[in-house]
Amino acid sequence: MIILQPKSVLALVSLVSAGRIGIAHADTGSTAATCVAQKHQQQSQTGPFVPAKTLVNGEVLDVYATVGQAAQMAGKDKKTMTVSKMVDVAGCCSFKGGESADAESCPTLEPVVIGQSPQFTTEQALSVLDTARAAWNGGSGEWTQMSLKERTLAIEKFVFELKKRREDIVEVLMWEIGKNRKDAESEFDRTVEFINEVIAAIRAPDADEYNSYWQKYGSTNAFVRRAAIGVIMCLGPYNYPLNETYATMIPALLMGNIVIMKIPTIGGLVHTLTMDAFAKALPPGAINFISGGGRVTMPPLMQTGNIDGLAFIGGSAAADDLIRKHPEPHRLKIFLQLEAKNMAIFMSDLFKGEESKAALDHAIKEAVSGGLSYNGQRCTALKLMFAPKGDGELVANKIAAAVEAMNVGLPWQTFQDDEGKQSYSQITPLPNMKRVEYMQSLIADATSKGAKIMNANGGSIVGGPESSLMTPAVLYPVTPDMDLYHEEQFGPVVPVAEYDDIDTVLEYARNGKFAQQASIFTATGDDGSTSMLIDRFSSVFGKININGSCGRSPDSLPFSGRRSSAMGVMSITEALREFSVPTVVSYKENSVPENVVESIQENSSFMQNL
Repeated sequence: MIILQPKSVLALVSLVSAGRIGIAHADTGSTAATCVAQKHQQQSQTGPFVPAKTLVNGEVLDVYATVGQAAQMAGKDKKTMTVSKMVDVAGCCSFKGGESADAESCPTLEPVVIGQSPQFTTEQALSVLDTARAAWNGGSGEWTQMSLKERTLAIEKFVFELKKRREDIVEVLMWEIGKNRKDAESEFDRTVEFINEVIAAIRAPDADEYNSYWQKYGSTNAFVRRAAIGVIMCLGPYNYPLNETYATMIPALLMGNIVIMKIPTIGGLVHTLTMDAFAKALPPGAINFISGGGRVTMPPLMQTGNIDGLAFIGGSAAADDLIRKHPEPHRLKIFLQLEAKNMAIFMSDLFKGEESKAALDHAIKEAVSGGLSYNGQRCTALKLMFAPKGDGELVANKIAAAVEAMNVGLPWQTFQDDEGKQSYSQITPLPNMKRVEYMQSLIADATSKGAKIMNANGGSIVGGPESSLMTPAVLYPVTPDMDLYHEEQFGPVVPVAEYDDIDTVLEYARNGKFAQQASIFTATGDDGSTSMLIDRFSSVFGKININGSCGRSPDSLPFSGRRSSAMGVMSITEALREFSVPTVVSYKENSVPENVVESIQENSSFMQNL
């Protein structure tokens, strides 16, 4: 179901037909360009606007592109900063024609400015690094020298302040990156929950790494507790700008590190909304923000050699390039979450007729959800569906039917099913036209080599030439000569391939560039093939899912990967370890009087109990 909503009316429009973008469709019995209208409740089209700000050395600064503006505001007792360039941040979407748009004439969508992003120069970025180094002060800075108890209390204060901005952040997630309201709310709430659970893990009575006490190792008494690494450069993704970024940044802060946060070009406005909360909760310099072009700001910082750790979530090529810039990369603590090409494997026992129908239906449901949740823009998304030879078309058709029933619309739109239950759009706009063009290039390559689009309107654009709202495309058969077979699409394209035998799947796993997760769907699991795959995959992937789609949750489990998918482990407890080093205080038996040991511990912030 494809619906657009120009005020009090919903309109379905697919202005780019299959013929116009040069792709081949299977015979779906419907046209690729349709427009209908339906009455619906009024919805606001006015987006948020987030003015340019930054946080450096504990101060939230209003940022302006001209010295005159900055001077004028500084005269009003506002802290200001001037940059040479300001970039408008566009969100989706507004309707051309506004309230007068006529649903029957298929209104079109256009981007709308929802904020501004200051573009730091190299010199300004290096100045932020100087601030961070001063705050670290060789490990003697205020934040680092606080006790772990004091730091947990400060982060709790941050969470308290952050929750006041929940609705603002949810709105920005919808407008800037096209996340539907339910998912945007979930991202905020999951972030808060993650932080609370990390703090609870630190405070747990059995958490020896944080609630340390003296232990005897032969003739040596030792106190072991984890401590900071230094200045950490954090770069987060656009798809989960709050949750995934803060799942690394907050543990790094809790361990006493100093953080430089690079605001992403897309999905960066949410970070602007967190700055006041950080400023109120943390001492000056503990966290500092940089925005602007990555090539202008990040490599120069790395080249100084004064970055001690890198938390990077994004593409492997960019990560490699940045790491190489460090003059002594051996001393750079690296945490990476990168690309993936997770496959769903439909085992042959799913196609045994009526007896396996329920299992196959479940597998299809999980595959659709795993492949297209948040438009497939997840590293954990299922990105290649493998079906047995002769069953691929059946799988593709079933997935196509499920995709055609999905609600395609704007992030805040609601839909009502036959039972009166309300739900938000399942497919929403991509964050920019580059993503649309990349999807279309993958589709064009696959269809030119024999694949067909199996669902009606698959790959078409809803809302005109400036719109990034794309109807998902289910492609079959996808073969090894197609780019889509190997490359991570990270978007609403679902490739279905066939395997001659299970060795095809094993070869794909062995030889692939990425190795994050895999999903195995089986009806019985009793022929030994599923067990064999698990055994082989155990040394390839970080997680193997049985009859379920890939995912990071629950956060208490390790989230890892191999090859070009990850370096390091993310979870409630593992993230703390990634950004800290175990530090030992020890003395030989009978070499220090007990009362002296007690006095040392009592007066030490590092050794203070929680």
